[in-house]
Amino acid sequence: MDELNLDPSESTATDFEQPPLPLLSKEPRLYPGCCLSLSAPLLSHLCSLLPPAPSLSLSIGSGYGLLEALLVSHGRRVIGIEVSPSSNRYLPPDSHRTVYGSRALDPLANTAKAWLLVYPRRAALLDEYLHTHGKGDVERIIWAGPAADWEDYANCFRPAWRVLVQTADEVGGRAWEIVAVASKK
Repeated sequence: MDELNLDPSESTATDFEQPPLPLLSKEPRLYPGCCLSLSAPLLSHLCSLLPPAPSLSLSIGSGYGLLEALLVSHGRRVIGIEVSPSSNRYLPPDSHRTVYGSRALDPLANTAKAWLLVYPRRAALLDEYLHTHGKGDVERIIWAGPAADWEDYANCFRPAWRVLVQTADEVGGRAWEIVAVASKK
């Protein structure tokens, strides 16, 4: 695996202490630092979409890393990517990498089997990842965010990907959120 791109101001393995993970209920709810409403059924659904460890999943724009840490606690190997300086609180240094800016790509995307984008900010970033690393090992991309934003991202997947779109309330989330799963054709 590539060396971590941590800047010196970020925690190291010796001083990282993960905050306690919340115990999710059946009902979706918002947690500080996570835009997506989380529930036990939604977490189970996302786990079913990601490959089990040792296969790698990359979360592009992981923020605080809460969702990613929950996925790791359920047997998934997820590395979160965030812009430096990162707001990461939940992912240990070996599960977290930084890029220098919002237009930078992490080369680990080329070897990850799955990408996760939760409430991404720019459709162009997904286009750039697909253009640069989409012919790599990635087999599945999971996009989760507000239904109002989905159309901005839908075209990124045409024509090379099959996309299944569900409202998040079908899988344990909120009705105004979408979970889209793109698989290579």
